[in-house]
Amino acid sequence: MNYEITEIGRILKAPTQGNGLITGVAFNSQQVTTGDLFVALVTDNDGHNYIQNALDNGAAAVLVDNKHVINTEIPAIIVDNTLTALQQLGEYQRNQINPIVIAITGSNGKTTTKDMLFSIMATSHRTFKTPENFNNEIGVPMTLLTMPEDTEVLVVELGMDRPGQLTILSHLVKPDVAVITMIGEAHIEFFKTRANIARAKLEIVSGLKNDGVLFIPFDEPLLTKAVIQQKIIRFGQDVHDIKAFSDHTMFVYHNSQFAIPLIGRYNIMNALAAISAGILLHIDLKKAVKALQTFDLTKNRTERLVTARGVVLISDVYNSNPTAVAAVLATLKAIPAPHKYVVLGDMLELGDQANTLHANLGQKVLDSDVDGVYLVGPLMNKNMAPIIQAHVDSVDLHQYEIDQLDRLRLELQTLGEKDDVILLKASHGIHLETVVNALMT
Repeated sequence: MNYEITEIGRILKAPTQGNGLITGVAFNSQQVTTGDLFVALVTDNDGHNYIQNALDNGAAAVLVDNKHVINTEIPAIIVDNTLTALQQLGEYQRNQINPIVIAITGSNGKTTTKDMLFSIMATSHRTFKTPENFNNEIGVPMTLLTMPEDTEVLVVELGMDRPGQLTILSHLVKPDVAVITMIGEAHIEFFKTRANIARAKLEIVSGLKNDGVLFIPFDEPLLTKAVIQQKIIRFGQDVHDIKAFSDHTMFVYHNSQFAIPLIGRYNIMNALAAISAGILLHIDLKKAVKALQTFDLTKNRTERLVTARGVVLISDVYNSNPTAVAAVLATLKAIPAPHKYVVLGDMLELGDQANTLHANLGQKVLDSDVDGVYLVGPLMNKNMAPIIQAHVDSVDLHQYEIDQLDRLRLELQTLGEKDDVILLKASHGIHLETVVNALMT
């Protein structure tokens, strides 16, 4: 991006002070580079307290709200609300570049689907995707503002943890294509029922163009009964010849054989969502086959790793809910390995249903034919541990509090031999990624 300070003032209808060229945007003062506009967001940690630090790091100007007094010598754009202004600027940039926009949401699988779809679309178009997990009210406008000016297709991930959030994000990105990967129990603490979650996910059509298309899984009645004015396409049908291996999955779709470097039948659904959107946008299936063979997967999403000792780690520690845990346990059961172990951390944001939902997974853990179970957190220890404990003759049980990750790491470092498998799954708030990182060093 290249905007004069005064030009951004005109876009935002806001007063400015000073002159200079803006070539980037940052909201973390430590990540500011020369030429950036530093956005002083008012969050738990008020960005206005870091203005000087941002300027020292090379910020060309600051975006501040009019409730804070700043030095009149500082190059600045002064607005009523810095978050709203960031979103307005992102929306302006989206309209200026005007790419085809594919927006993806879902309780699980949206990041993997985003990565798959990016790889497919990049075979034929200059394509950009949401960096990392920039999928909320701050991350989405940042995605729009960091998108290269020659972008032809934008694959953007939209997250949600409350009603109305997707309405805002959908209007920001104005998708041509929208994808809902699945409906699970993520954030059920706030939504109470899966039906409410489905209604909130369907907010993705709020900004969907009138001639746009919504992709939904064919087997989710909470979505298939939806009535919207745009076209709906169901994905996930007519797949056959599924073959699961320890490090990849193969299947046939539209008379083409696909191989994805992921395990789990749920990842086939993610792939079918991406392939179906690619077909709509005229991507040749041969290109899609090749793209999915080696696509770049965001870390900690059913990521297969191998330690120096030859033990296979399945790292799925970015997020967790009962549907996702049940799916990955079924996958673990199907993996051929001398010995298998599972590390499960608490599933967060399940509200009043948390105890029941944790306990209900106990039998699924036992059915996964693992040799050892490692539980982390009060919800797992209170609700699942007694179920596992009743079968200690067939499976070893180990329990840890959330502040005992170092002890867990030390015990896992000596667990298993070559080709044994350890699955790690938890909500991000448990921070099992620190254990995964330690096991890989």
